[in-house]
Amino acid sequence: MIHVTDPAFRQLQVLVSDQEDPTKGLRILVENGGCAGLQYGMGLDHAKDGDEVVERDGLKVIIDAESAHFLNGSTIDYSDDLAGAGFRINNPNAVRSCGCGTSFEPADAATPAHQH
Repeated sequence: MIHVTDPAFRQLQVLVSDQEDPTKGLRILVENGGCAGLQYGMGLDHAKDGDEVVERDGLKVIIDAESAHFLNGSTIDYSDDLAGAGFRINNPNAVRSCGCGTSFEPADAATPAHQH
C-alpha cells in the first residue's frame, strides 16, 4: 500500500481538471533505466485489472501491477521548491537514489516487467 499526501491530491486535481477525460488518474510505475538502475514513470491513464488504486474524492493514484512490489510503503507527495515542481516519491524500498530523485536501486535485485 502507498500513502498519497494532500498536496499530491491537490496537484492531481489541477492536472485532471485540464484533461478532456476527467476519469483518468495518475499512473506511477517502475521501469528499467536511470542512473541507479530503476526509474519512476508517471502519466495520466485509466486503471487496469490488477492495478492498486488509491482514491479520494474521485481522484485516483494508480500503481502499476508489476511495480507495486517496488513501491510498497512509499509516500507520493507534490512539492514546488528550489529543486523544482513535481511529484516526489519517498520510497523505503530504495537502498540508493540518484540525485535527480527519479532513479533508484531497490533493496532486492528483482527486475520489473517494464523493460525498455
